[in-house]
Amino acid sequence: MLAPMGLWTAAQTRAAGLSAEGTVGRGISLDLARARAAQISGVRYHLSFDLTATDTAAGRVVIRFDRVGNSRDLVLDFRGPTLADLTVNGRPLPAAGRVDGHLVLPAALLKTGANIVSARFATPIAASGAAIIRYHDDKDGQAYLYTLLVPSDANLLFPCFDQPDLKARFRWTITAPAGWTVIANGPLDGQQPATGGTRWRFAETEPISTYLAAFAAGPWTHWTSAPAGERPISLYARASRRAEVDAEAQIATNRAAVRWLSDWFEVPFPFAKLDLVLAPAFPFGGMEHVGAVFYNEDRFIFREPPTLPQRVGRDATIYHEISHQWFGDDVTMRWFDDLWLKEGFSTYMAARIQAELQPDGNAWTNFLLSTKTPAYRADATSGTQALWQPLDNLNAAKSNYGPIVYNKAPAVIKQLTFLVGEAGFRRGLHRFLIDHAYGNATWQDLLRAVGAASGVDLTAFGRQYMLRAGLPRVDTQLRIAGGRIGSLTLVQRPVRSLPGDRGGAWPMKVRVRLGYRDRTDVVLDAAFSGTSAIVAGAEGLPVPDYVWPNDDDQGYGLFLPDDRTIAWIVTHVGTVKDPLLRAMLWSAVWDTVRDVRFSPARYITMLLDNLPGETDEQISRTILSRGAAALDVYLPDDASAPLRPRWEQALLARIDNANLGYGLRKDALDRLIATARTPLALVRLRDLLAGRATLVGAAVRQPTRWAIVRRLIAVAAPDAAALYAAEQRLDQTSETVKDAFVARAATPDRAVKAAYFARYFDDAALNEAWVSESLGAFNTVEQAELTLPFLRPALDRLEWIRQNRRIFFLPAWIDAFIGGQRDAAALDVVDRFLDARPALPLDVRRKVLTARDELALTVHIRAATFPTSAEV
Repeated sequence: MLAPMGLWTAAQTRAAGLSAEGTVGRGISLDLARARAAQISGVRYHLSFDLTATDTAAGRVVIRFDRVGNSRDLVLDFRGPTLADLTVNGRPLPAAGRVDGHLVLPAALLKTGANIVSARFATPIAASGAAIIRYHDDKDGQAYLYTLLVPSDANLLFPCFDQPDLKARFRWTITAPAGWTVIANGPLDGQQPATGGTRWRFAETEPISTYLAAFAAGPWTHWTSAPAGERPISLYARASRRAEVDAEAQIATNRAAVRWLSDWFEVPFPFAKLDLVLAPAFPFGGMEHVGAVFYNEDRFIFREPPTLPQRVGRDATIYHEISHQWFGDDVTMRWFDDLWLKEGFSTYMAARIQAELQPDGNAWTNFLLSTKTPAYRADATSGTQALWQPLDNLNAAKSNYGPIVYNKAPAVIKQLTFLVGEAGFRRGLHRFLIDHAYGNATWQDLLRAVGAASGVDLTAFGRQYMLRAGLPRVDTQLRIAGGRIGSLTLVQRPVRSLPGDRGGAWPMKVRVRLGYRDRTDVVLDAAFSGTSAIVAGAEGLPVPDYVWPNDDDQGYGLFLPDDRTIAWIVTHVGTVKDPLLRAMLWSAVWDTVRDVRFSPARYITMLLDNLPGETDEQISRTILSRGAAALDVYLPDDASAPLRPRWEQALLARIDNANLGYGLRKDALDRLIATARTPLALVRLRDLLAGRATLVGAAVRQPTRWAIVRRLIAVAAPDAAALYAAEQRLDQTSETVKDAFVARAATPDRAVKAAYFARYFDDAALNEAWVSESLGAFNTVEQAELTLPFLRPALDRLEWIRQNRRIFFLPAWIDAFIGGQRDAAALDVVDRFLDARPALPLDVRRKVLTARDELALTVHIRAATFPTSAEV
C-alpha cells in the first residue's frame, strides 16, 4: 500500500521528485528527473506487444534496475489507458494509484540493489495522436504501424522512467499478423508461430534513451545489402511503392556515411545493427532511432526526376540521421535543454560529410542557403532564444525544436571549428565521444573537451553563444586616405535589443575579402577583440571594388555590406565564379532589402537581369524564391502588377531553354506554378496538364501535376473544379487522397476554409502530416483577406496544439497562419492576441513573436518609399 502523503517529510518529498502538495504533476519535471537519476541505474526493459488488434496494442513490461539504498519512493511514468497486474519485486501494487501519468512505487516494496517491476498495459493505435501510428494504404488496403516517441512519449507507449539520462537496454518481443515484418532497435533473435500471427524476438540493445526506442510493423517489402566484412543494412518500404524506391542508392548513401563518420571520429559505429524504414505520413524528415532509422517516405521516394537541391536534401537528411548514431544516440544530452547538442552537431556533420563525399553538391553553399539563412531570420526577432534553453518539464520539450536548435547551432559550430582550428576541434570531439560513450553529456562537457584539445579558452564563447540569445550585426567601416585603404574595421552590435540581455561582444574569427577587378583579391583573417576587429594588413592596400567581411562563411552574424559594395554586387554579381561567394553576395543584397535599404522591385529587376546566366541550381532556387517573396509578399499588388509579365516571361524562357539542365528548368517551372497569375502563365499550366506542353521533352508527373491543380484552384480558375476531378480519376497512386486533400485546401471559399479548419481539430482519423502539408494551401498568400478571419481562432488554439500535436507542428501552424498575411490588420490581430494572453506559455509566445516580427517587417517594407534614382 502507498504511504499516506501526510506522513512524508519535505526531504522525502523532494527526494522522490514530488511537489509540496504530494503530487508529481503532469509530464516529467526536471526535479523528478534529477531525483530519479540519483536513485536508480542499470535499467533494462523487456517489452512484449501484441499488434494483432486494430486499435489497441496489448503489452507487458518487465523493468530491471539497480537502486541506491535509502533513496525513498520511486516514480514510474505511464500515460496509456490501461495498467494492470503491477508487481514490484513480486509483490502486487494497485495501479489505481496512478495520477497524471505517474505511479509511485513505495520504498517499502523496493530493495537496495537489484529490483524488478512488471505490469500489463494497453496503448492506442491510431492515425494520429498516439504512440503507435497506423497508416492505411489506400492502394492495396494494407496497414502499416510505427512508433513515434520523441521527445517524451515513451511513457505513452509503455511504463518507464522517461528521461534521456536514464538510459536502458531494450529487449522487444512483438506479435504481429501473419505476413507482416517487424523491425525494432535490436537485431532479430528469432521468430515463431503465435496466436493470431507470428512472434518476433529481438536481442537486447546497448544502453539507449527511452525516446529512441522504436518498432515498425507491417507487410513491408525490403532490400538488404551485406558487403563482405561489413554489417548488413536493410531498407524497408510499403509493398505498393516497391517499384518507386531507389533502394540501392539509399542504402549506399547510408553506408558511406557510416564509413566516413567511423573514420573521422575514430570511433566505430556504436550499435549492433542498422535498418532503415521509409515511414508513410511520417511527420519529420527522419528520426534516428537506434537500429531502426525512420525516414519520411515522401521525401525519400522521388515520383518525378529530382533536382539537385532535392537530391542534396535527401542525402543531407541521411547524413544527419546517421551522425545522430554518435551525437544523440551514443552520447545523449542529459536533458532536453541541450537539444542543440545533438541536432546542431548532426546538421553540421551532415554538411561536412556532403562536402567530402559529394564535392559537386556545393555543400557549404547549401549550408549557407538552407541552414544559416533560416537561423539569421529567426535569431533577429524578439522571439529568439539561446542555444541552451531552460526546460522545467519534458511535456514542453517539443517547443524547443526549431531554427535556433537546427540552424543556428550548426552555424555556431562552424564558427567554433574555425576559431579553435580543425585539428583541435577533431581531437576534442574524439575525446568527448570516448569519455561519454553510451552516456550523457552537456554543452559544458563539449566545450571543455574541445578547449582542452585545442588550447583555446572557450569560456566567453560559451557565455555568448550558448547562453545568450540573438546575433551580432557586423558593419564594415572602410576609411580611404590618399587613394588607398587608410583603415578597415569590422564593428559588431546586437541586431536587436532583447530584454535581459547581458551584453558583451561575440567572440568571432572571420576572413575578409578585398575584391579587385584588375588584380588578385586579397583575403585577410580578422578576430574580434571586443566589439571591433581591425583588419590587419589592409592598411595601405589599393582601394578595393568591394569588401566582403565573411569570406568562406565562417562567421555567425548578419554581415551587412556598405553602399559601395552593394553597388558593385548589383552590377557584377554574375561575374563571380565561386558559387559560395556568389551566394553570399546575393544574400547580402537580400539582407539589405530586409534592412529596408533596397527596394523589392529593384531586387526583382536585378534578379531578372542576372537570371539567364545563373547555372547553379541551389543559387537559382534561392534567388527565385526570394524574388517570389518580393513579388507576392513585399510589394503591394499595384506595385507588383507591372513586374509580373517580365517575371513570368523570364520563367517561361528558362523552362524552354534547351541549353539548361533539367534541374534549372524544373525549378523555374516550380516557381511559375507558385506565382502564376496572368493568362500567359495559366495557359502554360493547363497545357502541361493536358500534355500539350512538356518539360525537357517529357510529360510532367506527380507531384507537379497536383501542384498545378492546386494553383488553378487558388486563383479561382473557372475550370479548376473540373481539372481537380479529372486529376483524381487519372492519378492512381497511393498518394492521390492526400494530394487531393492538400490541393482543395487552396479553395478561395470561406465555407471550404471553415470546413478544413474544423476538421483539423475534430477529425481524429486525419493524419497529422496531411494537416501540416495542407497549411500552406489553406493560407495561400493571395487569399490573405479571406483567411484573416481564421487568424485569431488559429492563435486561440495554440495551447491545445502544444499539448496534442508533435514537434514541428506548432511552429508550422504559426508560420502558416501569420506568414500567410501581409497587412497591418493582421499584425493588429496578432498584437491583440498577445496583449490578451499575458499567461501564454513562454515557449509559445516566442514562436508567435518570431512570426509576428516577420509580419511586422513585411508591413514595414510594403509601406516604405524607396528612392527611384539611388536604391541603396
